[in-house]
Amino acid sequence: MERKKITKGFWIKLVSIPILMFFFAFALVPIYEVLCEITGFNGTTGRVEAEQQYEVNEERLVTVSFFASTMPGFPVQFGPKVNSIEVVPGKFYTVSYVAKNNTDEIVFGQAIPSVAPTDAALHFKKLECFCFVRQEFKPNEEVEMALRFVIEPEMEERIKDVSLSYNFFKLDS
Repeated sequence: MERKKITKGFWIKLVSIPILMFFFAFALVPIYEVLCEITGFNGTTGRVEAEQQYEVNEERLVTVSFFASTMPGFPVQFGPKVNSIEVVPGKFYTVSYVAKNNTDEIVFGQAIPSVAPTDAALHFKKLECFCFVRQEFKPNEEVEMALRFVIEPEMEERIKDVSLSYNFFKLDS
């Protein structure tokens, strides 16, 4: 029986393919986040750096409902101060969420937003949001966290209701 000789090129491929696969998988997370921000996929909202001027149609109203949840094991009560408001697309609004740490320890968390319907996520822009940075909650501390947003007037007229929900995740320090 004849044995085939294994070449140097075979070994290079054998080692490099798993390494390339690892780096590709590692790169998927930031690529996915950018894709979600650009397309609004998965209800990801956009961000504006400064308060822009939009054309405002005072006759058009959109109801924005606010929701909040926390992941299991996150010892912070979290919820919106108001359940919903009516907004005029093109105008900026500020609402607040309240969080209370129910422990005697410092807790760190990050809020992840989601907008439904997905078509509205492209036009829901945040100027200021507690979700932009991780939050530190001191022992037994209650904090009010601001959200400043606008719905762009270009959002389709058929969309009359928008839901904004946040899910708070516990982070290690």
